[in-house]
Amino acid sequence: MRLTNATMYARVLASDASYNGRFFFGVTSTGIYCLPACKARKPRPENVRFFPTCEAARASGLRPCRKCHPDDFARGADPVLETIETLVAEMRAAPAAFADIRAIVRRSGFGATRVFELFRQHYHATPADLLLRARLDAAKARLLSSGAGLAEIAGEVGFESLSVFHHHFRQRHGLTPAAYRELRTTRSFELALPPGFPLGYLRRALSRDRHSLTERLVGDTYTAAVWLSTGPALLTLELAPATIRAEVSTGANPEAHTLVVGLLGLEQDAAAFARLAKKLGLARLVAGRPELRISQTPSVFDGLLWSIIGQQINFPFACQIRRRLVELTGRPLAGGLRAPPTPEAIAALAPADLLPLQFSRQKAGYVVALARLVAEGKLDLAALRTMSATRAERTLLAIRGLGPWSVNYLMMRSLGFPDCVPLGDTGVTSGLKALFNLEERPDIDATRRLMGVFSPHRSLATAHLWQFNQPLPT
Repeated sequence: MRLTNATMYARVLASDASYNGRFFFGVTSTGIYCLPACKARKPRPENVRFFPTCEAARASGLRPCRKCHPDDFARGADPVLETIETLVAEMRAAPAAFADIRAIVRRSGFGATRVFELFRQHYHATPADLLLRARLDAAKARLLSSGAGLAEIAGEVGFESLSVFHHHFRQRHGLTPAAYRELRTTRSFELALPPGFPLGYLRRALSRDRHSLTERLVGDTYTAAVWLSTGPALLTLELAPATIRAEVSTGANPEAHTLVVGLLGLEQDAAAFARLAKKLGLARLVAGRPELRISQTPSVFDGLLWSIIGQQINFPFACQIRRRLVELTGRPLAGGLRAPPTPEAIAALAPADLLPLQFSRQKAGYVVALARLVAEGKLDLAALRTMSATRAERTLLAIRGLGPWSVNYLMMRSLGFPDCVPLGDTGVTSGLKALFNLEERPDIDATRRLMGVFSPHRSLATAHLWQFNQPLPT
């Protein structure tokens, strides 16, 4: 796109982060210059000047904005983000050291309002939610590695009482702390579902590709070929309205538990989104499915493959060429299923090997190049799960073949970030058109504006828009 003044001003009004660094804009009435994505109050067009570099803006007598820090961005530094990331790392390492939210605010060096804003921006979460997650993660590690009593562990990680620990653990993980500890020795486990969990929508998510070679849903029995740290395994789920019974053929049950929690979306705050939708007067968006969750992909690499394969083609064709890729590179397991392709298996191919599978030449190149990045250790998929949303997005956008739609899809469906929008997604724009009774589907800027009202739950808003006006699941 040619960067005319009109184009650049439109990107400023849209707070379009994809244009950060492509230009900077100055505001003559305030004497500052900013990044296009700056969240400060938008200037009038007659007060705006555009610059190719920070140096050019400073030469005009302007000073850098203290909100968006354009100089830091230009030199690749982001001290505010780094401060928040350091603080979150400290919370995860020693959650009991932070008695409450006030302790987090004091440690940050920012005011309370600014801390909440930065946590929402960079982690899609409140400080309280991140602290709770840190405590639960620390408790899970202690439950598996020690014989300490439950009350002792609860105190060690910062919970005020055993009952509070028990409540939050069961709510987020579907079982009690004692039952989680038993995963060290048992071959199966049972997870409790939240009241009103929409099992029909889970069945729909687990059977999206009815001819899949990696997973199968027959009645209420779901079987998937998955990768654990010990190798490939078969995961079986027995679906019921109140509980899910899981069993893994081999490997570590704690790993399988994490995978099942992701498939069920138990850590997502569906109730909070339903309350928000009703507060906005949009109760019809969640009608009949207020507890709808996003079913996470079994692995980040699987999500990466979907995000590339699914670009600019219809879903049935995407399923078809993925099946061909699984048939070529997946490992056969019992029952006719195949374990999904590993990065190493795809990295060993040449892009030309994928052309007979009906991959486009460009898409084949993206898939193989991405697999090689992972196989060679240049892209750490495990590290993506612990990064801030901002860092993960920047890391992924720097990879050839991944654009804003792919990255937000991956962050939502594989990394579990709750405030993502796959801009340009036809399901989202069709849903918005129907929800708001628009004459035509919104463009990217309009989508960004309309979805803004659902923050910080835009990932769940996306999931509901995908289902809006769709037939009820059987």
